[in-house]
Amino acid sequence: MKKLIIAIDGPSGVGKSTLSKVLSHELGYLNLDTGAMYRCVALAASRQGIDAGDYDALRQLCDEIVIEFARNKGEELVLLNGENVSAEIRSPEISLLTSAVAACPAVRQSMVARQRELGAGGGVVLEGRDIGTVVFPHADVKFFLKASAEVRGQRRFLELQAKGVAVDLARTVAEVEARDAADTNRTTSPLRQAADAVVIDTTELGIAQVMERMFSVIADHQQS
Repeated sequence: MKKLIIAIDGPSGVGKSTLSKVLSHELGYLNLDTGAMYRCVALAASRQGIDAGDYDALRQLCDEIVIEFARNKGEELVLLNGENVSAEIRSPEISLLTSAVAACPAVRQSMVARQRELGAGGGVVLEGRDIGTVVFPHADVKFFLKASAEVRGQRRFLELQAKGVAVDLARTVAEVEARDAADTNRTTSPLRQAADAVVIDTTELGIAQVMERMFSVIADHQQS
C-alpha cells in the first residue's frame, strides 16, 4: 500500500501523542512527535539560561543540539544530545516555556526543516500544531483534534498526578488556556485548522472511538 504522510494537529490535551503512537505502531510508520522537538529546545534553553526572547541565542542553540527519537521495549523515547529527556520535557514549566520558545522564527525554521527531512519519504505520522498547514500542507491525510479546555486540563492534571507531580486542577486548566492563547496568537506558524483536515472532537470520545474514525479515513487514502 501507499506510504502516507499523516498529519495530526490540535492543541495540548486532545490526545495527539497517544493517538500518533498507536497509529504509527499499527501502520508500521515512523512516529514523529514534533511538539517534543520544541520542548527539547525549551529544555536546552532553560538549562543554559537562555531567555525565550533572545532569538539570536536560540538560533545558535538549534544549530548545536541533537534531537532523536527511539523505542525501547515499546516505549517511545525522546533524546536530547543522547540523554533521555522524555519525562523532563513534559513538566508544567517546560510546557509553558515551549510556547514562548516556539514563537522564535529561527527555532521554527530549524525544526520544520528537520521534520520535513524525516517525513519526506512517507510512512510517517507527525503530530503537532502546524503539520497540516506549514510542515506538510500537502500531507495525504490531515486530522485536527479538539476538546474543551476543561477536559484537556483535567486530562493533563491526571497525567501529571499519576507521575507523582504535585499539581492543582484549576491552575492546570488555566495553563492549558494560556498555552492555547500563545499558540493561536503567535505570528509564526500559529495553531490553526487546515481547510482540508478531518476534524474530530475528542471531548467525549475514548481512544478506541477516535482510532476507529482515523483508521477509516486512512484506509480510504491507502486504497486510492
